[in-house]
Formats: sequence, C-alpha cells, structure tokens
Amino acid sequence: MIDLLDYAFMQRALLAAVLVGITAPAVGIYLVQRRQAIMGDGIGHVALTGVALGFLTGTNPIWTAIAVTVLGAVLMELIRWYGKARGDLALAMLFYGGMAGGVLLINLAPNGSNANLTTFLWGSITTVSAGDLTAICVLAAFVAAVALGLRRQLFAVCQDEEFARVTGLPVRLLNLLLAVTAALTVTVAMRVVGLLLVSALMVVPVAAAQQATRGFAMTLVAAIGIGVAVSLSGTVYSFYVDVPPGASIVVLAIAVFAVITALATPVAKRRARRAAAAYEEQCTLEAGGPNPPGDDVKV
Repeated sequence: MIDLLDYAFMQRALLAAVLVGITAPAVGIYLVQRRQAIMGDGIGHVALTGVALGFLTGTNPIWTAIAVTVLGAVLMELIRWYGKARGDLALAMLFYGGMAGGVLLINLAPNGSNANLTTFLWGSITTVSAGDLTAICVLAAFVAAVALGLRRQLFAVCQDEEFARVTGLPVRLLNLLLAVTAALTVTVAMRVVGLLLVSALMVVPVAAAQQATRGFAMTLVAAIGIGVAVSLSGTVYSFYVDVPPGASIVVLAIAVFAVITALATPVAKRRARRAAAAYEEQCTLEAGGPNPPGDDVKV
C-alpha cells in the first residue's frame, strides 16, 4: 500500500474514488426511491456527447460534460413533468441521442476517434489530473450538500409527490434539483467508474444497504459506507492487476450485495416468523384468550 501512495496519480485517483463512493449512493438512494434506478445510465450516455464536445472544442471534457448532462437531465425532467412524453420515452431519447451525438462529435474532432472515449466509458486511474480532481472536489461538495442537506425534503418528494405538494414543498424545484444533482454525480464518477457503469455504483450499494438496514437514514449511511469501501478497493485492485477500475468497483459492489443478501435473508425470515407469531398472539388476546369469557363460569 505504501508504494501505491508514492505515485501522485494514485493519490488523486484514491481521493476521487472516495468522493465518488460518497456522492453516487447519496444521490442513488433517491433514484431508487423514485424507481428511476436506470436514470444514471441515461445521463451517462448523454455525457458522451459532452465529452466529445470537449475534444471538439479543445476544452476540459469534464466541464462540457457538466453542461450537456445538466441540460439533458433538466429537459428529461421537464418532459416528464409536463406529460408531453412518458418518462421512459424521455430516458430512451437520452440513451440513443447521447450515444449517437458522442460518436458523431468525437469523429469530427481533430485527431479524434472512438478510442478517445474509452477512458470515459470504463474509467481510468491514470487520467485523473490535478485539474480534474479540483473539478471533482467542487462538484462532489455541491452534490453532498444537496443530497444530505435536503434529505428530508427530497425523501418526501420521492416518496409521495402529492403529499409533498400539500405540505407546501416546492416539488417542481426539488425534482429539477435532484435531476441536476444526478447529472453532476455522473460527471464526478466518469473518470473513476466510467460512464457505462456509473449507474451501478448509484444503485447497487443502496440495494445492498436495504437488505441489512431499516429506515432511510440508516440505509443512506450504510450505502455510502459500502460505496466508499468498494470504490477504494476496486481502484487499488485495478492498480495492481491493470484492469479498468470501473469494472472492478462494480463487480465488488455486486459481490457485497450478494453476500449481504445471503446473510440477511435468514434473519429477515426469522423476523417475519416472530412478527407473525406476535400478531397471532395479540389477536388471540384481543379475542379474549383461548377460553372466551363465560367458559369457566360454574353453575
């Protein structure tokens, strides 16, 4: 581990991995709650257009990816809100339009080719520059502030929009803010996890945490813990084995999910049996016990 930290690019990669491990599950828990777990994939494909636009204009691909993904996420949310197309159709347009636009623009760029997109598609620990890390830190701070600071409001909106609206919450603004936050999370994670796998890191740690915890707060904390653990472990493993970090991180996350599920299933069954027994006992007591009143009256 000491020789790994001797390399400046690995120091940057590990710090980026920690930030990704925090932000991806912190936003993903709301997408899971809204049954939009695949939304990260759609935004990731849109980010391809932003990355290619960066190569075409000669600017940092992170900043162009931010602009394009935020625009795409906001448009998708507005389309869903006003009902001009169903949410799944809007997501499909993000998928196909983002992929096609990225491939088209990268081939129009000077000395551009599809190979330039590889590090963004699958992640690369060697390409996190000091400038990239600065951008990632700024974006991660904003994402964490929104996801954690507004957790009660966002949870209410994701749980029941109508109830949230009745209570006076700005539902439309919160939905747009969540869409923008999801877009920023994708750009934060694309250097480490890759655009094709970022959605998995937003969803799998949350799904794993749900198997072992109760309540939103505990699930959020556990999901972030799992996200940080698999992000760091996958990045370290990719350094020593020379494989894409995104693939390593996602495989580890799925393995953690499988282990937690295997351990939690018997516990959940025992809890269900105890709850059923307690309910049956309560019903028996409320009905008067095994001997209803009057059965023991002597004449």
